[in-house]
Amino acid sequence: MPVNFGLIATPLTTVKAPILGKISDNNILSVSKFSRNSINRYPPRTLKEAFISLANNLIDHDTGCNNCFDTAYSLILERCSTQESLSQIKQVHAHVLKSCYVVDTTFLSTKLVLAYGKCGSSLDAHKVFDKMTERSIFTWNAMIGSHMTNGEHIEAIELFLNMNALGVHADASTFTSILKACGELEDRCYGVQVHGMATKLGFLCNLYVSNSLLGMYAKCNDSNSAMLLFEKMSGKADVVSWNSIISSYSASGKTVEALRLFREMQITGVVPNTYTFVAVLQACEDSSYLVFGKELHAFLFKSDLYLDMFVANALVVLYTKSGKMKEAERVFNAMDKKDSITWNSLLSGYVQNGLYDEAMATFHRMQVIGQNPDPYSIISMISTVGHLGNLLNALEVHAYAMKNRMDSDLHVCNTLIDMYAKCCKMNYAESLFQRIRFKDNISWKTIISGYAQNGYHSKALTLFRESQMKGIESDSMLIASILQGCIELMCDSVVKEIHGHMIRKGLYDIALENTLVNLYGKCGCIDYASRVFELIKVKNLVSWTIMVNNLAQNGLADEAVDVFVSMKETGIEPDSIALLSLLSAVSELSTLKKGKEIHGYLIRKGFILQGPISSSLVDMYSACGALEDSFKVFDSIPTKDLVMWTSMINAYGMHGMGMESVRLFHQMVAEKVYPDHVSFLAILYACSHSSLVDEGKAFFKSMVDEYALNPWQEHYTCMVDLFGRANNLKEAFKFIENMEMKPNVAIWRSLIGACKVHNNIELGNFASKKLLELDSDSVKNHVLVSNFYAFCGQWDDVGDIRMKMRQKGFKKDPGCSWIEIWNKIHVFTVRDKSHPESDEIYDKLAQINDILKREEGYLGEIFNGHSERLAIAYGLLKTSKGMPIRVTKNLRVCDDCHVFSKLVSKYFEREIIVRDANRFHHFGSGICSCGDFW
Repeated sequence: MPVNFGLIATPLTTVKAPILGKISDNNILSVSKFSRNSINRYPPRTLKEAFISLANNLIDHDTGCNNCFDTAYSLILERCSTQESLSQIKQVHAHVLKSCYVVDTTFLSTKLVLAYGKCGSSLDAHKVFDKMTERSIFTWNAMIGSHMTNGEHIEAIELFLNMNALGVHADASTFTSILKACGELEDRCYGVQVHGMATKLGFLCNLYVSNSLLGMYAKCNDSNSAMLLFEKMSGKADVVSWNSIISSYSASGKTVEALRLFREMQITGVVPNTYTFVAVLQACEDSSYLVFGKELHAFLFKSDLYLDMFVANALVVLYTKSGKMKEAERVFNAMDKKDSITWNSLLSGYVQNGLYDEAMATFHRMQVIGQNPDPYSIISMISTVGHLGNLLNALEVHAYAMKNRMDSDLHVCNTLIDMYAKCCKMNYAESLFQRIRFKDNISWKTIISGYAQNGYHSKALTLFRESQMKGIESDSMLIASILQGCIELMCDSVVKEIHGHMIRKGLYDIALENTLVNLYGKCGCIDYASRVFELIKVKNLVSWTIMVNNLAQNGLADEAVDVFVSMKETGIEPDSIALLSLLSAVSELSTLKKGKEIHGYLIRKGFILQGPISSSLVDMYSACGALEDSFKVFDSIPTKDLVMWTSMINAYGMHGMGMESVRLFHQMVAEKVYPDHVSFLAILYACSHSSLVDEGKAFFKSMVDEYALNPWQEHYTCMVDLFGRANNLKEAFKFIENMEMKPNVAIWRSLIGACKVHNNIELGNFASKKLLELDSDSVKNHVLVSNFYAFCGQWDDVGDIRMKMRQKGFKKDPGCSWIEIWNKIHVFTVRDKSHPESDEIYDKLAQINDILKREEGYLGEIFNGHSERLAIAYGLLKTSKGMPIRVTKNLRVCDDCHVFSKLVSKYFEREIIVRDANRFHHFGSGICSCGDFW
């Protein structure tokens, strides 16, 4: 995070006010070349010998200075700092303090500050600095440089503020260091202030300062400010300036501008160096510009720079990020010298491209040749093991990190947490998370995502709330993880909570908006889903597809079709997923004409009619009552998978053609396509609705014994229904008692239906009590039990049930039927008169009743208002003689309407296909395919 500094600050309490006297700057700037050569050519055995040798050389060669000992100390300190020998520097420091020959203490103190800084001891450097009574600008720069060398950028800026407060005037070197610190901290705000100071003091004419400013803006990802400054430099820009501006655009992802500047640089005659090519190669890391990267590679191949390690490293990264691992390996293998960056780039490339075995082999190879892995290497290995999900390997790599004392590195810890999450060991991940003393945003996001991915959605939500209390910034990735958990929790209040958080934090992108639409739809909050959908400014294919699916899944199939039409009007072509959602909506509506239009669209657009699309077409035609069309699609598929076979078996079963389902099932097994739970569910359903008791019992036994599949509740329900339809109620009850699991509501409901049909009042009463004990909050259960009691004449029990329903605020779902006429859906409710042709419909219904009364003695006027009768009457009005009438109803068809439909099919010589909540009814010549049991 950028650190914001003001330009006015209180001086550090440890700093004494400088005595601004005459400073021996010449001593600092000029050191005998002869003496340096002497100590390098004949290195002494001890520091004492080195000092005496240097002092004597300086005196013997008449250097013309009276501070030979100062120069000797200076050269020894340079030698020690080059070798990074902190202990030797402390020896020299002690010797200087005791020496009576030191002439210029400011000079030597500055050298000590520099030496301590280069050896990584800013603390010792600051002790020397604080004790100085006289400091030059070189001293301040040395101390600032010491902080910079050791990555203490905030401390460097604080010292600069203190320096300004004491009235010490900065020079070009000071500004260069401070601007670099701003860049490393990505603190553009303070960088701009320093820019203003440099301008005011006239340092912009200094090329080093200008280049540092360019570098600062590049690091802060502000290519616009960098370009404004670069343009003001006019012809003064050198290769460093060009490198900085190219790097700025490269870091901002503005590849075109970076390449344009590279060409301009060549035109102006500035010769590019290693860093130029590295910056341009980094700009080409986007796979869209790989061709330019390859051109540059070809150019470098002909030059000496091809062998440069920095350039080669950039080439390795270029190819790994573009997924061209073979090219990356070729560059890697051609390199004479490799550093840790080289190895880590290749390792990271393997991980990013999913080549985990190669990553493991490379890590092993590093160790064999003596290349010590660093934290970045370990992070790549941890990521590899995480993707492989092997716990043993995970424990090994964790132990390796601990052995090499890398487990304290925050980035390593965060990656370890992610690794254990991918290995499904959240207890290990949690333990690591708790041990991190200073957790960052990534720590919180990783542990929250880990819990969400492993199904611990409540825990993930709890941690998310805790992270917000601790001030952790949330981002799109974190919100996406939490929203994923909301899908599983199916809790609209949680979705609304996260939605509110997104609004407050301004976390909106198309992916999150699409997820919200999906979530609200899954939670049944279709109004909220529609509002979020409408607020999406630029809807993509996913947005439209999710909305179509939401409407279809929430029973709003007509609206789903409307949204699909709107999508096409906006110019967005649906993909297979969108079309699958639409086919689901059409199936729900049973709109055959619309289904055929979609089928035609699939053929015109060249969709391959296999897999999910073909099986969805079979389901759609079946749901629309067009069984022949279902079989045509099924028969046209050369290679049928299990889903396709199951869809066709289920289609025959839904339409009461159980023997066809049995035939297909045996044919499927003969063709070496073996059934699963769903296949057996389809065949048991078919046997149940066609009263194929022996076949059903055989299939159930085969599922358990031959295929070793443990039955689901749904399989048990089918068997109870099978026995109930065949009036084997004792066997049905015995079957329930012998179940290996507790029977659910569907089983008791099935038994109650059978008891009603076969007039078994005692067993029906028992099943009714069990049903309400199991689920007393369902409207459907209360209605079913109430109807059973009414059938049995138990009116006191009926009264009790209805009172309970009123107390609980239950309302029976209103009956609703619809029919498709000329590509338009006409919906009817009970006693509906909202249709524009209501008068004609009721006149037709009266005509039908007269014929049925005359021919069959049927008296059904009291049920005239039932929705399916209105739909059938409208179908007779609007369709030609001989055409089938297809009606869909949201509830079970009542007994009287069932009789009505049979008689209409007989006297009007029409096939009437009614799909109710239970099954399909094919009425023809006065007979129904359900055998009067549904």
